[in-house]
Amino acid sequence: MQIVAKRMIATDTVKSFFVQHWETTQVVFSRGLFHYAELEGFGVMDENDKITGLGTYNIANQVCQIISLNSEHEKQGVGSSLLYVIENIAKEKKCHTIKAITTNDNLQALKFFQKRGYAISEIVKNAVEESRKIKPEIPFYSFDGIPVRDEIILEKYL
Repeated sequence: MQIVAKRMIATDTVKSFFVQHWETTQVVFSRGLFHYAELEGFGVMDENDKITGLGTYNIANQVCQIISLNSEHEKQGVGSSLLYVIENIAKEKKCHTIKAITTNDNLQALKFFQKRGYAISEIVKNAVEESRKIKPEIPFYSFDGIPVRDEIILEKYL
């Protein structure tokens, strides 16, 4: 497993991975609309130079906002490694807080972040309804049949 800066990975490779996981080249939530090409981040590359994980973030006002964190293989340390690198970048950039946003249906993300010291700080009710106005491909239900409607913001103080 090799972690490299997103800017060192071919743009088309990053774009394909991003679209595979987000169905589009942008992420939208109550904190803004972000295009993958404008974000800083890191990729985890396998021995064939294929992306197996990608994490992107945005830093503003000493707060690091994780925009995306995706892994091809769960429970193999890919997401944890990316999170660790992003947290260290946030510390280097003098951020006091790091935040992650997920939706109410994403139980795996909620577990993942809480196990790593993040706490739920805010619930934005019906936020996904607003996001669908910009990105209508956001599903109404998760694979588990849970309605996708609220954003849950988790944060960790650095």
